[in-house]
Amino acid sequence: MLARIKRPFYGWYIVGAAIVLQVMPSGLVMNAFGTYVVLLEREFGWSRAVLSGAFAVMRIEEGLLGPIEGWLLDKFGPRAVMRVGTILFALGLFMFAQVDSIIDFYIAFTVIAVGVSLAGFLALTTAVVNWFERKRSMAMGLALLGGAAGGLILPLVVNALEVWGWRTVANASAIIVLVVGLPTVQVIRGRPEEYGLLQDGRSRDETAGVTADGQARYEPPIEFTAREAMRERAFWLISLAHAASVLVVSVVTVHFALHAVELGYTLQQAALVIGIQTVANLVARPIGGWVSDLVGSRLVILLSMLTHAVALLLLAHAVEFWMLAAFAVLNGLAWGTRVPVIVAMRAEYFGSRSFGTIMGISSVVVTAASVVAPVLAGWSYDVLGSYTLSFTILAVLAGMGSLFVVFTPPPTRASTAPAVPAER
Repeated sequence: MLARIKRPFYGWYIVGAAIVLQVMPSGLVMNAFGTYVVLLEREFGWSRAVLSGAFAVMRIEEGLLGPIEGWLLDKFGPRAVMRVGTILFALGLFMFAQVDSIIDFYIAFTVIAVGVSLAGFLALTTAVVNWFERKRSMAMGLALLGGAAGGLILPLVVNALEVWGWRTVANASAIIVLVVGLPTVQVIRGRPEEYGLLQDGRSRDETAGVTADGQARYEPPIEFTAREAMRERAFWLISLAHAASVLVVSVVTVHFALHAVELGYTLQQAALVIGIQTVANLVARPIGGWVSDLVGSRLVILLSMLTHAVALLLLAHAVEFWMLAAFAVLNGLAWGTRVPVIVAMRAEYFGSRSFGTIMGISSVVVTAASVVAPVLAGWSYDVLGSYTLSFTILAVLAGMGSLFVVFTPPPTRASTAPAVPAER
């Protein structure tokens, strides 16, 4: 009789779906936003502060929706929420393709923001947290590869924008979201217990307290409610550290292409630099999760934030192409290493049962940074004609924000190191 082939743990299918679902908002909107801004400025003559405001709208929507979305995710599960979000994402792109005024522009990006928020980062990270515990950092690092991989298609998007125009590309992007996104969302599941499974594919014996070899015990973490988590100093310090690092990411997302053009480079050369950043980001994401399991999440996040600051200083004072390339490598490594670790850190401290709500509330703090930084940088350019001062100030603030990590206490009630050794 043939031996029965053991099927992979279903959580890994969710990780694979998360990669695909992250590529679309990352590649079609977030990484391409700076290029859209250049083309819209040429066509309509809108100021950079006004154009940056659309990105701020996206971030505000994410922040305002965060607590509500977190509750919806914990109540109804990620798949139901993501179906609605995917449809709204596509609808917003169709609306964007018809834009003729600044009001239309803002309305379209408001709809896009709601869709991306409901179908994106928070929902996917909640799904991964629900399905993994011992391998959570590694799974998160892999699942969030899609956010970085989206940057790899930026040269194709830029080329399409220059050949066919931004309206055609926006319509085509909406169709891609519907055709690829909706079927992929079906792979997402809520919690493993609903399907007769356990986190990490654990056996029932481990849950009962004894592993197959009879030598180790599994001790489930104590779960925080959202209200309990908010009473902890660690909740606010982690949120502030995350916000400080997002200062760099948000301002680069909106203003890098504009800055590169001001320095005399083409959109294709700017896309090449973003491509370098993307490769570094991709490489760092799984490595960040693996290193975090070895040395701890706080040290990984601290080093990542300092690297973010150095990268933005390089960009602020760049006079040669190698400085742009160095910025791209450093910022990509910092970004890729930090993202999965700082997300998984909430589950490490507060458990997974109310993760969606906890992460959603935390996103309000993080969103404030991503809203303010691009608008201030755009306003500073409109007044001074240069990004140097604003980029330098934001770099210093991001570096100082690393102190929040230094003062974050280690987890107390939540179990950070299960008695069952994690597979390396």
